[in-house]
Amino acid sequence: MKNHGYFVTGTDTGVGKTRVSLGLMRALQRQGHVVTGMKPVASGCKQTSSGLVNEDARQLQACASFNVPYQHVNPYAFEAAVAPNLVAQCDGVRIEIPLIKNACQQLTIEADRVVVEGVGGWLVPISETKTMADVAFALGLPVIMVVAIRLGCLNHALLTAAAIRSSGLRLVGWVANRIDPGCEQQDGNISTLQQRLPAPLLADLAYSDDAVSLEEQAEQINLELLPAP
Repeated sequence: MKNHGYFVTGTDTGVGKTRVSLGLMRALQRQGHVVTGMKPVASGCKQTSSGLVNEDARQLQACASFNVPYQHVNPYAFEAAVAPNLVAQCDGVRIEIPLIKNACQQLTIEADRVVVEGVGGWLVPISETKTMADVAFALGLPVIMVVAIRLGCLNHALLTAAAIRSSGLRLVGWVANRIDPGCEQQDGNISTLQQRLPAPLLADLAYSDDAVSLEEQAEQINLELLPAP
């Protein structure tokens, strides 16, 4: 891809990828970039008058610097909230990576930064032979990893980072998301990951019961730690 951006992955599903993606988009906009977001594959969508719509993808669409067709933001939308390969098979749909790449290229005609949010974790299958890692590789974007700070996060984060590196892509940063207020040794877990992960900690997000504004999310991400594109 000729333009620049980031692929946001996570150590699992429900770890805060959308929160981080939206904050990253707004932080880039505050630097003067023309930004759009994308969620290539989404399950758990709701039927609307205009078709299936995923709430995470809708938020990415709303945060863009310009009007973006929903089908470019989320080319593959599925109603059932199950793994993409399974729901695609049930719906008789084949998820094609070239179609995703083309949708992303359409977005970057007007944008100089695109933030692509994955689905689930790094190796979630999207077909009989492909995973989300293959999507990330096809788009060629550097990777930001969201780590849910909870029991087991060390193993999940280190395995995900190793898988990203083995794919040939760059892990350029990670975000600690304290989603479990009952997790013990949260600071210790984050410190351990800072010592072992080959990328900087871009943000340490505190647990919150309340909705966090886009501006607050943007302020928590340190873009200065990211390498120049």
